[in-house]
Amino acid sequence: MNKKDIAGIRRQLKVDNDLLKISDIFNVYIMKETTDIYHHQSQPFEMLDKDQQELFINNFKKLLTGQLNEKLFELKFKREADNQSQLILHKGLLSSQVEDWKEEMLRMTEKMIKDHPYEKDVVITFIRAEYLKPMKRRNEEAEESERDAVYSHPFILCSINKTQESKKELVFDYIEKEFKYNIDVDSVIDLDAPMTGFLFPCFTNQASDVNHVLYAAGKANEPDPRFIEEVLNGEHTITAKEDKAVFEEVIKDVIGDQLTPSTLANVYREINHVVEENEEEEEPKLDYKNVERVLNQSGEKVDSEKVKAAFQRITDDESYELKASSIVPKYKSKSIKINTKIANVSISPQDLEYVRQVNYKGKRCIMIEVEEDAEIDGFKLLPEAFGE
Repeated sequence: MNKKDIAGIRRQLKVDNDLLKISDIFNVYIMKETTDIYHHQSQPFEMLDKDQQELFINNFKKLLTGQLNEKLFELKFKREADNQSQLILHKGLLSSQVEDWKEEMLRMTEKMIKDHPYEKDVVITFIRAEYLKPMKRRNEEAEESERDAVYSHPFILCSINKTQESKKELVFDYIEKEFKYNIDVDSVIDLDAPMTGFLFPCFTNQASDVNHVLYAAGKANEPDPRFIEEVLNGEHTITAKEDKAVFEEVIKDVIGDQLTPSTLANVYREINHVVEENEEEEEPKLDYKNVERVLNQSGEKVDSEKVKAAFQRITDDESYELKASSIVPKYKSKSIKINTKIANVSISPQDLEYVRQVNYKGKRCIMIEVEEDAEIDGFKLLPEAFGE
């Protein structure tokens, strides 16, 4: 799945939407510090009142929010695994009876809690739904509406949420005219911050891909290896942060740890061009040959064998491929930080070419080329001739 696919299904997550039909919801309550199911309950989603539906829909949206390879990860299932999650989820997806679907989801729940008690009570929520994606109209003169023909994507979504202890409050009883200590023993399910979850199957090129699952981590760049490998039986994944670190080490190994801002701007421009060209296709990756080409096109003359050797030293795999989108900071936002003891400056990758580090009267200075007068606290700065 690319970011456009994920954004598409997230946009459809709303109540009374004819393009997204949620048939069943199944909630499982797990007590803290135990590996037992305390309670579970299944019901048609449409039987919930509208306020409850909104709460869950917002929870699902938050689960599917985040950048690919940072918070959301498309995982390939391992071919050889005991009690395969791919098979369990596929059987649940194809189940015609609610009881059969519940049985498979309970099997998934058992995998989540096996030898892994949670520190707080948690609620594991499963939904079974269908995402209808309209086909694009071929021409403006077509009489059919684009909704007359749709791609159908049945899916299962799982969201895991912790519970919060109820507040202990002092209240005043107007009838009895006395102060009372109030304790609400009911648990509050925190649907605002899902701990983790997943979507099965993935959607690729308008088709369902049952060989992959979309995993959602609780925090960016902090996937849970146990959940990935033991619960989902997914292959090990590399985060965007790790890919970025590998790229930086390769560059330092090949050309050193000092670069001009213009060279770095050129490097990011070349890689961003690759990302934009392949935005709607499979995520582009860079091997050592691609990195060599990027560096040469950015003005750094490097040898292919030197780049290959750097990949081998840093990753122990000369055929290692970096995800292009993980390397480039958000290209049009101020995603790069220039840190000094005097001040910190935020700038976008595309504007790095306007930054220089210069020597002025024996001191290092940061010079930024601007087209308009700079302002400080509402005052425009008075232009000064350089060197005066």
